[in-house]
Amino acid sequence: MEQSLIRLPRVKTKTAVPRSSIYDLMAQGKFPLPVPIGVRRVAWIESEIDEWIAKQIQQRKPRARFKAKPSPQPLKVKRVKP
Repeated sequence: MEQSLIRLPRVKTKTAVPRSSIYDLMAQGKFPLPVPIGVRRVAWIESEIDEWIAKQIQQRKPRARFKAKPSPQPLKVKRVKP
């Protein structure tokens, strides 16, 4: 299986999670940890990010079905003759 590493901008785009939240989630053990790839450089294993996304979707709670509100009727304006 081929694995690829992705940098933070791509992680943010894929997950729609901002940088600060990613690091908060990592500190809580709820987000994949990065792999060091150089001095002060890290990347994430893309398959782990994909698994995290799939888990978030799987844990989604079904929303209660909602009934569309009827559109308001236009106001009837009585014309007054001058």
